[in-house]
Amino acid sequence: MQHTFASKQGPIEVTLTKTSEAFVLEGHELRLHNRGRLHLTLRDGRTCLAHTAKVGDVWWVHLNGRTYKWERVEPGSTGAEDEGGLVAPMPGKVLEVLVSEGDSVEAGTPLMVLEAMKMEHRIVASTDGTVTNIHFNAGDQVAQGATLLELE
Repeated sequence: MQHTFASKQGPIEVTLTKTSEAFVLEGHELRLHNRGRLHLTLRDGRTCLAHTAKVGDVWWVHLNGRTYKWERVEPGSTGAEDEGGLVAPMPGKVLEVLVSEGDSVEAGTPLMVLEAMKMEHRIVASTDGTVTNIHFNAGDQVAQGATLLELE
């Protein structure tokens, strides 16, 4: 399984492989232990326990006296590096387009309404700007990660 995590240096891609009893990450083996703990067998054969907790979309890992923060970047999410393009957080149907190309909008302005998983999701402007492109109309089906509209 390919995953992307946020870091100060930008996105980090990792491949996590599942065996019958464990996950393998770059030669390290991770097994669920109990009460939020992972039993790790490192490449060199050493073993240790890591304590984990998930808060929102962030995993906190306590290992050997150090704390690590891992935030998984979900496919279709936006970040500062792609600011201006607003993407579908999950597959769904466009219920309503609330703006037109050329409209000036402020951060927080609702731009589009999607229906996904029997819920309505409002797509809002992350910054002030002008709507430059609208890629979908009401009634269109969209895939996760599809660019819905663009701001400049």
